[in-house]
Amino acid sequence: MDGQELQKVAGRRAAELPDAEFEPRVDPDWEVYKVHGKVFMLMTSMPGHPVVILKADPDEAAVLREQHPHITPGYHMDKRHWITLAGGGSIDEKLVKELVIDSYRLVVGGLPTSQQPVDPRTYDRRS
Repeated sequence: MDGQELQKVAGRRAAELPDAEFEPRVDPDWEVYKVHGKVFMLMTSMPGHPVVILKADPDEAAVLREQHPHITPGYHMDKRHWITLAGGGSIDEKLVKELVIDSYRLVVGGLPTSQQPVDPRTYDRRS
């Protein structure tokens, strides 16, 4: 999957999530996805190629970076808690959708219970 398709898949999945909000920013050129004001996904282009930046559990992020050369530390974000996905290699549609949901759940889990649109412990868990 190339970088443009990566962003399309991630953007479509993020838009389906309960209470997800899309915020385009022109300067700099970023697309920001939030839930109740908290960022769970960003999209931009790093010199010449589109990327998706997602929140991730630090331990899972380390494993993902080891398994997938196209997953790197978060661009302009906390390198332990965020990952950057670039198109290519073993990055496929299923993985992108799973990582978008994981990022969303992590952010929702940090919200006060009264603001959580879903239960982050059970929402969209794969069996």
